[in-house]
Amino acid sequence: MTSAPDSTRADVTDMYAVHQALRDSLGCAPQLVRAVDPTDTERVDLISNFYENVLSFLHVHHDGEEKLIFSLLRERCPDDVALVDEMVTQHADVVGLIESSHRALAAWAGGDHAAQEGSAVALGDLSARLDEHLSAEERQLLPLCADHLSIEEWGVLPGHAMGAFGGDKIWLIIGLIRHQMSQAQRDQMLAHMPPPAVQMWTSMGEQAYKNLVAEVGPPVG
Repeated sequence: MTSAPDSTRADVTDMYAVHQALRDSLGCAPQLVRAVDPTDTERVDLISNFYENVLSFLHVHHDGEEKLIFSLLRERCPDDVALVDEMVTQHADVVGLIESSHRALAAWAGGDHAAQEGSAVALGDLSARLDEHLSAEERQLLPLCADHLSIEEWGVLPGHAMGAFGGDKIWLIIGLIRHQMSQAQRDQMLAHMPPPAVQMWTSMGEQAYKNLVAEVGPPVG
């Protein structure tokens, strides 16, 4: 198999919402981090935890692509193996910046006031590198996915992300992504989520998301 039939090809447009959620949340990180009063420990905990969840999602997002998508593209798109390898290299670059951001946030949350600026710088560096990677992925990789992967193959990514997510607020990630979607995409997202996840979102997750982004404040959410 070199490409999926038209009727079963993956609709990859949902990935643009995922990417934009990451761009927006990380893009405003330096502003949000630097605005925190160093003596306001509750605010430090709030913002550092917010970004720990974003970083945890970014990690599982890239892990899912490498484990579930890239191997299929290597098999079906032999002329584009170098492109897939370049995406893996870019992922490795991003992983290093994720780890630096984790360390800075942990130190900041642990009471190291100097780590506040370190967190802002680390997250800003991550945002800039990630934006370059996501733009390259959108230009070059997503068209290959649309042409060569089936609906079912593409559809395993969200389940992997939810199952492997290491943060404590999966509803935050769902909310950030849904914020970037059209209503039709939101409806489709719910239709394909497992019943326990739908129950979580509709019973408490949506309101918890709204409450948190209101507390974090503009420009998030």
